[in-house]
Amino acid sequence: MKFPAVSLLALSIALVVQPASAAKPSVPTFDPQRLSADVKTLASDEFEGRGPATAGETKTVDFVVAQMQAAGLQPGGDLKDGQRAWTQAVPLARAQITGAPVLSVSVKGKAQALTQGEQIAVRAAQDGSAAVDIRNAPLVFLGYGVKAPERNWDDFQGVDLKGKIAVVLINDPDFESGQGDFGGKAMTYYGRWTYKYEEAARQGALGLLIVHETAPASYGWATVKNSNTNTMFDVVRDQPGAVHPKLEGWIQRDFAVDLFKQAGQDFDSLKQQAATRGFKPVELKGATLSAKYDVQREIITSNNIVGRIDGAKRPDETVIYSGHWDHLGVGQPDAKGDRIYNGAVDNATGIAAMLELARAYAKAPKPARSVVFLAVTAEEKGLLGSEYYASKPLYPLGKTVAVINMDALDPHGPAHNFTTSGSAKQELLDQLVTTAKQWNLDYVTDPKPEAGHFFRSDHFPFAKRGVPAVSFGSGNDLIDGGTAAGKAIQDAYVADRYHQPADQWEADWSFTGMARDLQLLYTVGRDLADSDRWPNWDAASEFRGARDASVGERK
Repeated sequence: MKFPAVSLLALSIALVVQPASAAKPSVPTFDPQRLSADVKTLASDEFEGRGPATAGETKTVDFVVAQMQAAGLQPGGDLKDGQRAWTQAVPLARAQITGAPVLSVSVKGKAQALTQGEQIAVRAAQDGSAAVDIRNAPLVFLGYGVKAPERNWDDFQGVDLKGKIAVVLINDPDFESGQGDFGGKAMTYYGRWTYKYEEAARQGALGLLIVHETAPASYGWATVKNSNTNTMFDVVRDQPGAVHPKLEGWIQRDFAVDLFKQAGQDFDSLKQQAATRGFKPVELKGATLSAKYDVQREIITSNNIVGRIDGAKRPDETVIYSGHWDHLGVGQPDAKGDRIYNGAVDNATGIAAMLELARAYAKAPKPARSVVFLAVTAEEKGLLGSEYYASKPLYPLGKTVAVINMDALDPHGPAHNFTTSGSAKQELLDQLVTTAKQWNLDYVTDPKPEAGHFFRSDHFPFAKRGVPAVSFGSGNDLIDGGTAAGKAIQDAYVADRYHQPADQWEADWSFTGMARDLQLLYTVGRDLADSDRWPNWDAASEFRGARDASVGERK
């Protein structure tokens, strides 16, 4: 949906300069045109889709560092000879398939060749293999591929997966019904594809294929294809095979239905059984998979970008604004032949927002606590940059006050509300909700908890280590058009742009909603940076224990 430029300009002036009569006069304003210009630059073809360890990374790092320097930040990265650099080196294992993989299934002796990116999307092996050569490996359906002892759930019961390929469903066992042991519609970590690969490796499977369905995955096949048939990255591991089976991939639902039928099974019937605790693995009799391809592996170094403002009173205590600078780089061409995955919304918007916040902080008096602006790498490869920082923090996590993450913000006009990825109960979220009332902004819980966004953004590696963290999301109830307009924009983005070359900068994006929302994010972060408060998780939160364990560091 397009918005009239004149009305948007007038609206931006009214909202950005005067968000509400109750707003604090000291809250800075943010420039929609500068936001637009930064997104346009980062999402230009010149930056080649901002792939890690490419020329696009070099251009991205140079641009972001130059903007941080111009804003007046200090470098906050790795220590070198007693001085901070602008980056934190992130060693990554990079793997890519060389040539076209040879893939096929055979049912009762009848072979069918498969085309990479069509019926199937296999990932470059991340278990350390230099080549994959699988011949006629039996296929076993394992329901949702979940082993959750605390829920008395085991989809692997009684099966020996050595030499076999597991086939599983995406999301959780209670996605379809909306009720059960896995949070109803809200996805748990058991529903994430990352968990499913890891569990398959732990259970000794040779490989794992996930059946793609748009609703439970929350994205279409184009996203699966584009995200899984290009270069893969992982953190450097001592034993990569412990968390990665040799073959990792996805298959189309229609192909799976036909495959199951040929093996004498009904896909829909087995899917219903998989949603029950009594489900047991089902061998797809006579069905095997063969795969042959070489994998080029190397250890490379990518970079997190880190700018900093030292606190005037307690510089060892840190508030972090985060967002990922990377996207998918250059990959498979779309129908128009475009091979550059520009990543305008995802996540040039978050980096542009971070730079605007940095400019505002640098112009203001120094806060009591330090504020760090952390642009992380390899989010698209599994939150690897943020995972690396959280595992090897430049500033102690025990004295990290909070993390405010920005990922895929809406570049259109302002909304009446805002959201966050997931709705984990914590005092940081309470503060965000309360502060938003200054702009008459309502909070709406994650409108698609079944998509598992809480586990898909860079705040998660911090959260699981106990650091209070949120990933901010733009609202869906637009001032110009209401929820109908908001839903139309979101649906069109997911269907036509998300992880596709079409995620490009548009000249008619107003960025007035982002400019207004940044006033909220600035105020929340600034209040924390000037206070001596330590927000925590709800007493019942799974993250509370990790935070409480570090309480001694904050005394």
